[in-house]
Amino acid sequence: MLRNAKIKNADELEFTVFCIENIAMRLEKNAEEIYQVLAEKSDILNSYIIPEYEVLHTQSKDYIVEDIISLIEERGIEL
Repeated sequence: MLRNAKIKNADELEFTVFCIENIAMRLEKNAEEIYQVLAEKSDILNSYIIPEYEVLHTQSKDYIVEDIISLIEERGIEL
């Protein structure tokens, strides 16, 4: 079960920015739009990216980006 989490340290903050920037590049959107999708239109940032940091940050950039984009699509959130 996913939990709602807040960023606890600089590593998690850096990882969050990494995710937002790389998803933005992949989708050819600006980072602010992606932040809004992850934090405001959904709760993917606090319910998935941050709580799963320990596992996600060990994966490849492509895996992380694809995983989060798939989650956005599964939840029916418009990009």
